[in-house]
Amino acid sequence: MSETEYLNRRVEKPISETARYWKVMNFYERFEQIVALMLSFVIAIIIVVALFRLMHEVIVLLMSSGLNPLQFDVFQGLFGMIMTLLIAMEFKHSIIRVIHRKVHIIQVKTVLMIAQLALARKFIILDFKTTSAMEVFSLGFVVLVLAIAHWLLRERDRIEEQDEKFVDNLEDRTE
Repeated sequence: MSETEYLNRRVEKPISETARYWKVMNFYERFEQIVALMLSFVIAIIIVVALFRLMHEVIVLLMSSGLNPLQFDVFQGLFGMIMTLLIAMEFKHSIIRVIHRKVHIIQVKTVLMIAQLALARKFIILDFKTTSAMEVFSLGFVVLVLAIAHWLLRERDRIEEQDEKFVDNLEDRTE
């Protein structure tokens, strides 16, 4: 996609997209749009508050000369906060896709990706000194299951895409 196409797409606001299709939406689609808008607003507030708390934490650490990223507990705390922000932003992005009418519901792949981000955060903040081997094994197993699920969904999408191309080719040949 060219930069001009991208900018032209970005001109429309989510609310105008919703307003454009409001008359043709059924009751549940309208309900879904309202919920998505409200969730998007709430998550935006959470992101802003979390960002200010992260900035406050960094400033306090800078002022007290406690900002030493080589200290494991400082690293855990800061990157845990950063990962939490990234997870919230990804979640908000998936809701915005519903508002922009690109998808009707939150996609399974998006949920899997958010779960993978949450696990990555968990591994970053995990204190291996106090964590049992069984808990680490369990988390590793969950990572494996999520990776397999993501791969299966990607394969399904690839096969569906190939089927669509095959049908399109058949239609072109019959014309």
